[in-house]
Amino acid sequence: MATSKVLAGAQVVLPTGTVPGGRVIVTEDGRVAGSMPADPEAVETVDLTGHWLVPGFVDIHNHGGGGASFTSGTAEDILHGVRTHRLHGTTTVVASTVTGEMDALAQRAGLLSELAEQGDIAGVHFEGPFISPCRKGAHSEALLRHPDPAEVRKLIDAARGQARMVTLATELPGGIDSVRLLAEHGVIAAIGHTDATYEQTKAAIDAGATVATHLYNAMPALGHRAPGPIAALLEDERITVELINDGTHLHPAAFGLAFHHAGADRVALITDAMDAAGFGDGTYLLGPLEVEVKEGVARLTEGGSIAGSTLTMDRAFKRSVTVDGLPVEDAVAAISANPARLLGMYDRVGSLEPGKDADIVVLDAEFTLKGVMRKGDWVIEPLRSPGG
Repeated sequence: MATSKVLAGAQVVLPTGTVPGGRVIVTEDGRVAGSMPADPEAVETVDLTGHWLVPGFVDIHNHGGGGASFTSGTAEDILHGVRTHRLHGTTTVVASTVTGEMDALAQRAGLLSELAEQGDIAGVHFEGPFISPCRKGAHSEALLRHPDPAEVRKLIDAARGQARMVTLATELPGGIDSVRLLAEHGVIAAIGHTDATYEQTKAAIDAGATVATHLYNAMPALGHRAPGPIAALLEDERITVELINDGTHLHPAAFGLAFHHAGADRVALITDAMDAAGFGDGTYLLGPLEVEVKEGVARLTEGGSIAGSTLTMDRAFKRSVTVDGLPVEDAVAAISANPARLLGMYDRVGSLEPGKDADIVVLDAEFTLKGVMRKGDWVIEPLRSPGG
């Protein structure tokens, strides 16, 4: 018979602040409870003194992991990739595609939507093919297209209600109309892989865009006479900015600048992970393009462009706190609460509040991951020793 669990003695990070020596009660049905169970004998107590308890991580931009690709793998491959990221604290993940033929993307959306309907992933993010050839990054230029609203609608329909986000170069023909279409259908319009001006970016935000896809990367640099998209995205309170905090995609000063200007409530930490995340160096495919991963950095074999990352969310969290000096509460907002709100899932995940899924990450005093719980079940059970 399932029993309730009391996770006791840790520093518990709540939306209202951190509670030293706090406790989180997990019910038999895998939810966070606000009071002790009625039967004290049906309770398992886990002593986590000296640890941190934070909500499970929510990744809205992820292409794969564990050697498996969300963009081309089988259902079993995708589940393996999801499992890999759960082992690193990501209890909610959106599967991202890359640029491909429209029919292939629609077919991929159908497979991913089945896994979303089963609760294995939190939906689908289409990154490409509606992006700028000037800022294509690790996308095949031969397969890029203008964001025709009819074709955008084709992908949304193929996802059967599970489309969560589409990344667009909104300055391209059809871009603004596509943003409006996405907003009307409750799908996040994300500005990214773009060569837009400051003014064009503002127009896209006014049309309904709400996310900046991996801010700084695959867009013009900030200029003092031509500020470009970065300034428009940072200054507008309607925009949440994605940041890849792996030490490769961003200089710490750029990371700090984004937090300073956007504030902790408008940042979503992402991995932009590809197959090699949680797996290792080697040669991989990202869509149709070959990627070489050396010392954990993924680059296109031809041309050398950065091709996603090998980042996992536990590393992003630890780096944000220990290297960048973020308050733990701000890191939790950026890695859990903010992306959960974007997905419309904050009533279920993103914080350790009563009634929500018991998605929990256990970290030690140095912010190294020691345990992961998803919906009340341990993915990684923390080692038990005297005093935690």
